Amino acid sequence: MQYDVVVIGSGPGGYVAAIRCSQLGFKTAIIEKYNAMGGTCLNVGCIPSKALLDSSEHYYNAVNHFEEHGITTGKVKADLSKMIERKGGVVKKMNDGITYLMKKNKIDVKNGFGSFVDKNTIKIAKEDGSEEQITGKNIIIATGSKPTILPFMNYDKTRIITSTEALKLHELPKHLVVIGAGVIGAELGSVYARLGSKVTFVEFADGMIPTMDKTMGKELQKSIKKLGADFYFNTKVSLIENLGKEVKITAEDKDGKKVEILGDYCLVSIGRRPYIDNLNLEAVGVATDRGKVLVDDHTLQTNVPNIYAIGDVIRGAMLAHKAEEEGVFVAETIAGQKPHVNYNLIPGVVYTWPEVAAVGKTEEELKQAGVAYKAGSFPFKALGRATASGDVDGLVKVLADKNTDEILGVHMIGARAADMIGEAVTAMEFRASAEDISRISHAHPTYLEAMKEACLAATENRAIHS
Repeated sequence: MQYDVVVIGSGPGGYVAAIRCSQLGFKTAIIEKYNAMGGTCLNVGCIPSKALLDSSEHYYNAVNHFEEHGITTGKVKADLSKMIERKGGVVKKMNDGITYLMKKNKIDVKNGFGSFVDKNTIKIAKEDGSEEQITGKNIIIATGSKPTILPFMNYDKTRIITSTEALKLHELPKHLVVIGAGVIGAELGSVYARLGSKVTFVEFADGMIPTMDKTMGKELQKSIKKLGADFYFNTKVSLIENLGKEVKITAEDKDGKKVEILGDYCLVSIGRRPYIDNLNLEAVGVATDRGKVLVDDHTLQTNVPNIYAIGDVIRGAMLAHKAEEEGVFVAETIAGQKPHVNYNLIPGVVYTWPEVAAVGKTEEELKQAGVAYKAGSFPFKALGRATASGDVDGLVKVLADKNTDEILGVHMIGARAADMIGEAVTAMEFRASAEDISRISHAHPTYLEAMKEACLAATENRAIHS
């Protein structure tokens, strides 16, 4: 079968690329190795983790906060199997939604493992052992990523696990040791901490979420510490062992002192790697570097002109919404349009509670670049809406150019930060100044008032409510 576009991978980047290609009139096929559409994000990533995060937060509030709201429940019990079951239902609804979108847009779905035969031909190896070949004028590689595992970690999927297994545990860990306090580790560690597990974070860097603004990491640590979590920073893990009913983590702190930690589960969350295994890229000469597909920054074409790559397999942040933007970008590029993605304005979010969200430059980056800037921040505890809901942890920090007042970065931690960051992205896309945002009326009482107040603080330090 001949197609205008063949997409390999049905994650957020792949299925969005396929839909946009179809909208532009291209005969399109999409290849997915699993029976369910949606890739890592929908099946073992973004969506199921948020379902568990919400369930754990409901439980935590029922145990710790309902009484102060005048709600008496009696003894509350966490039923992990029911939470996992609900999570599965959420995933199924999303799977079905993408399947519907494929049919609606007349996109041919091919289940099986896709690999290159030549630059236009893809072989699809199916579960039953049969094979099919299809051809495409243009090919889009959107195969995503897998958790990074180092040999000494002895990953066994039972006691030494990744995020995939952490989303379907059959029992609450008594003591969960989390290797890596980045986004994934923070999210899943907080889930089990809220459900009552003892959680210990072991992080090579000097704080939580080390790729984000340091203020956010410090504030997040304060919040998660309230859940009873322990932290080992500047600590290098050298060995993880499954001892039967417990795991043993051997590490070394910054002074060279040996550290040993025992738990019943160990979650390895040290990052992810591009998943391009067995695509047979060498057969068509697609260039890679350290496991990533190399692309032209202006077109996302590989060195083979009709082959494109998007999402986690190329440079940049491994984020579902980045992949989606690139999927649209490639489809429109193939159609001869001139699309654009502003990589500086791809927001990052950590779905703990409180949530963390950011866009643009961090203070550390501005200092390193020698950019003259000013900063304004505003605490959630001074917000009427946050006080009313009891979500007083957090703040919004705005960084603006010292001379022009243009907003260069926004960093926030607090209730609904994941939704609030959209205002910052919009403002920065239109190159707004802090003064511009401070002059816009924000509904009262809302969490977003913190954004306005932080902008006022960044503009001649004139916040009203602090």
